[in-house]
Amino acid sequence: MNESIKAAHLTHDAAPQADITPYSAEAAARVEAFHRTLPTYEPTPLADLRHLARSLGLARVAVKDESKRFGLNAFKGLGTSYAVARYLAQYLGIPEEEMTYERLRAPENRERLRGVTLVTATDGNHGRGIAWAAKLFGIFAHVFMPKGGSPERLANIRGLGAEASFTTYNYDDTVRYASQMAQEKGWVLMQDTAFGGYTERPQWIMQGYSTLAHEAMEQYAEMPTHIFLQAGVGSLPGAITGYFAAHYGAERPVITIVEPNRADCIYRTAAANDGESHIVTGEINSIMAGLSCGEPNPLAWDILRDYADHFVSVPEWVAAKGMRILGNPLDDDLRVVSGESGAVTTGLVAELMQNRSLDYLRDAIGLTKDSRILCISTEGDTDRTNYRRVVWDGLYPSY
Repeated sequence: MNESIKAAHLTHDAAPQADITPYSAEAAARVEAFHRTLPTYEPTPLADLRHLARSLGLARVAVKDESKRFGLNAFKGLGTSYAVARYLAQYLGIPEEEMTYERLRAPENRERLRGVTLVTATDGNHGRGIAWAAKLFGIFAHVFMPKGGSPERLANIRGLGAEASFTTYNYDDTVRYASQMAQEKGWVLMQDTAFGGYTERPQWIMQGYSTLAHEAMEQYAEMPTHIFLQAGVGSLPGAITGYFAAHYGAERPVITIVEPNRADCIYRTAAANDGESHIVTGEINSIMAGLSCGEPNPLAWDILRDYADHFVSVPEWVAAKGMRILGNPLDDDLRVVSGESGAVTTGLVAELMQNRSLDYLRDAIGLTKDSRILCISTEGDTDRTNYRRVVWDGLYPSY
């Protein structure tokens, strides 16, 4: 594959059609109120990288470090805990406004929940989040991973008590396999992408991510001018974009979506802009395992189509560059241990500001000396062997 940085831009002349009410102030407050009932909840830190910003010629660069989330080394627990709780509350007949961790774990509910079994497909982080949520609420989970996945990520899922295994399929076909198993076994599919009328639980997962956006805005303490968001199926960027659109309307930051060249289904869909979903088929072999998805989540795409501005497809080395930048900070900037999927947005920001051949894209996105950047490091070193290969050994050099 001839890899390069490619970009598409969407204008928003037509009236938006996506429903962003699930990310309104009222809805987001309910989600955060639930998260605060969890025994290990605390906001993840925002690393204000002032020296990096100065070196790149920007006013501010801040990175939300999701490696500190629930001890899971990734952000996914926000979505899985909320979605699993919503399902269990619905199963038990508990109103959403009364849904708390303590209520769901009450002794009188434990026996009723004993027969509930979750199932999901994952490249690693989502499955670990599902396994953790299942353990948290005292239920069981089956997790399927696509072929070629990380043995370390598989072991982490099993370490939380879930039954986990590799399939012989790519990610998107593994999702279909998990759905099939749910139908055959009577398990509860808890997937972070919508398809064929399956929308309620993916919506809950996306709503769970609004807590991340709310934390980031409280910590940033001013409006970022630009937000860079990585995308797999698009659930996280869809949720964050929905949050900023619902809360700030036309005053929201400029939002740029970033994907690997090898799994850039959202970029392709935006570039075509023909009302159709454009998928990536076959085997997807990217170091950005968490972004290695070939089919967009339609719930997320609807929001991104109406409210995101730029869509960028990048080579592998952009993620590697971001990992090295965050892992080797300038002066007294905080160190952020960021995995391949987590660091790609920082890598792109740096490349846009340093590579003169990308001036056209930097100008299109509107990056200047006054720009205030927010990135989200969605994961830490979830595959430590590969992390060291990139950061220690220089895998995928920038030049």
